[in-house]
This record gives sequence, C-alpha cells and structure tokens, in this order.
Amino acid sequence: MTITAPASAAAHRVAETSAPIHETLATRWSPRSFQASETVDESLLTAALEAARWAPSAANTQPARFIVARRGSEAFEKVAASLMGFNSVWATNAAVLIVGIAETVDAEGKPRPWAEYDLGQALAHLSFQAHADGLHVHQMGGFVAASISQAFDLPESLKPLTVTALGTLAPAEALPDDTLIARESAPRTRLPLDDLLLVSE
Repeated sequence: MTITAPASAAAHRVAETSAPIHETLATRWSPRSFQASETVDESLLTAALEAARWAPSAANTQPARFIVARRGSEAFEKVAASLMGFNSVWATNAAVLIVGIAETVDAEGKPRPWAEYDLGQALAHLSFQAHADGLHVHQMGGFVAASISQAFDLPESLKPLTVTALGTLAPAEALPDDTLIARESAPRTRLPLDDLLLVSE
C-alpha cells in the first residue's frame, strides 16, 4: 500500500528569501522519508541524469561520474552497505541511490583540480531537475567511500564523494525513529544573505 504525503507536508518547506527565486529552488528540500514501495519513472531518472550531464565544468572536462543503483539490485545493496549512522536507517527506502564520483585525474595523469567542484554542479543540476519533475533527493556525505571503491573496483582516479537518495516523498510519520521524524518536520533555515557576503560593493 502506498502512503501518500499530504500536500501540506512540504508547504512549510518553502524558502523565505530576500528576493524572488525560481519556484523549484524555493520549494526544493532534502527529505528522509521516501515511499518504500514505489519505483521512479525511468524517463524522469534519465532526465535528472541528463541535467547532470549538461552541467558546466572547467574547460568542459566533464569529470562527474555516477553509479546509479535501483532498489532491488545488487548495486543498490552494495551502496546501502556503505551508508553510515542514520543514513542506513532511512535511505534504503529510496527508489534509487546514486553515487557521485569525481574523476580527479585525466587520461594523461594530469590532476583535475576542479573535479570535485564540477561534480557538485552536476549534482545541483540533477537535484533541480528531479524536484521540477516531482521527485525528491537527499544528498549524503555519511558513507564509507573506501567501501564503494572496493565494491565497484574503482581506480584511484575516481573519488566517491557523495550518495544521493532519489525517490517519491512519504510522510514524516513513515520514518521509524522519533529523531528522524523531528528532523523531517523541522522548518528550513539558512544564514542571512548578508552573513555570506564577504565583500559586496
């Protein structure tokens, strides 16, 4: 049976901004409660990955690489086994786990100093497209990168940096832990814009 998250569940998540921003950005957030029985439309998953592919990168080097693991697959189990702490409790309900990997060295062995930054841009594009299509994502740093490298036999030039859970939103009450439910229900907050501006002339 599918548990439907009420429309009001995300209403309090709309960002309070000092200037209007795109609706997709204003309403994007990172849930932990995903529909455990639902899969993701493959065309929407492809669209999110295409958005990542078309993200800007330094000199168009395109260093972002991905492991796309759908729930029920061997790859999903490998990625899930690398998750740490609370992430291992909720993230396995997501339809897809995506490992974000930076190719830090090119084919000639030259370092790519902006590879990690470029991967971040690619994942930001993925997140935007997924949310625009009615999906939700939650990016995680709490995983054992060495376990991913070993499980998928990655060379040293490929550096796993993040795992992204992608799927369909479920209500906070579907989470198995009171701490997680509290985090899921808490309002979104950010530092004031002025706190981020070191210089603005």
